[in-house]
Amino acid sequence: QVQLMESGGGLVQAGGSLRLSCTASGLKFSDFAIGWFRQAPGKEREGVSCINYSGGNRFYTDSVKGRFTISRDNAKNTLYLQMNSLKPEDTAKYYCAAVDTRYYNADYYCKGSSGSLFGYWGQGTQVTVSS
Repeated sequence: QVQLMESGGGLVQAGGSLRLSCTASGLKFSDFAIGWFRQAPGKEREGVSCINYSGGNRFYTDSVKGRFTISRDNAKNTLYLQMNSLKPEDTAKYYCAAVDTRYYNADYYCKGSSGSLFGYWGQGTQVTVSS
């Protein structure tokens, strides 16, 4: 049984930092592309950042470029999202998701995506940024 478990969310002031983690089990982690998606109340879910199976290619949505960094540790079956210079508009529930693909280019399954290609999802972790 595949499980993805997010942690690291919380309440932070604008300009602060958080580090999200997603630990996976029940799958061969190194065969999967992994992504972070977020959904704010009243808004559609959006792809924030994705990383391919090897960690060799990454995608970031424009609004987080230069502020967020995605990384993965295949030995620990863990995905990370370092979020710096947080803004109130980053407030959302953040989800970790996995798709079984070795397609190199992370843009393909993340850019402009609500995550429809991703078959496995975590329960999400809330990030709230106060102004």
